[in-house]
Amino acid sequence: MALRKTMDSPRQGQPDDTELIDLYRQSGDTEYLGQLYVRYMHLVYGVCLKYLGDREGSKDAVVKIYEKLSADLHRHEVRNFRSWLYVLTRNHCLMELRAAKSSNRRLREYAAGQDLFVESTGPMHPLEEEGLESDLNALRECIGQLREKQKKCVSLFYLEEKSYREIVDITGMDLNGVKSSIQNGKRNLKICLEGKRGHR
Repeated sequence: MALRKTMDSPRQGQPDDTELIDLYRQSGDTEYLGQLYVRYMHLVYGVCLKYLGDREGSKDAVVKIYEKLSADLHRHEVRNFRSWLYVLTRNHCLMELRAAKSSNRRLREYAAGQDLFVESTGPMHPLEEEGLESDLNALRECIGQLREKQKKCVSLFYLEEKSYREIVDITGMDLNGVKSSIQNGKRNLKICLEGKRGHR
């Protein structure tokens, strides 16, 4: 869906917001939903840009919110679409920011050795602030080099903060297999990261 600026209110003779919502609910035709959304798309983009501070990320959010509308309009009684859409957009952006913050915090813990290397026998030197980004990039590369089961379990446990039991349910592995994959993955990541630090 292309981003373009439109009028906030329908032109004379066109259905208003409530009528378009009713038509969409009755028919399931996304053409009505598209007509409705395009009226406010530039406003949605503006709110996303305000919260996320990133143009490409905001464009992605505009598309995701449109996709979310297709289900939410069937579940919620909406009287003032513009106000309701603003709240929906704001909440979506806040969830995106929370997810990014959680992921970045976990990555920082990885790189700083506060969590990933809890079983390390030697102390880890604290990272200098200017070197943090390169360590996070190295970490992503090292995660990508893990065996598939290790990569899956480590990512679920640290980046998505899933419990052992949740990982068992997601992967279909047994509990011992999950624990083993996480422990071996941590060890392999430690070796990989130390190797990359040694080549700086």
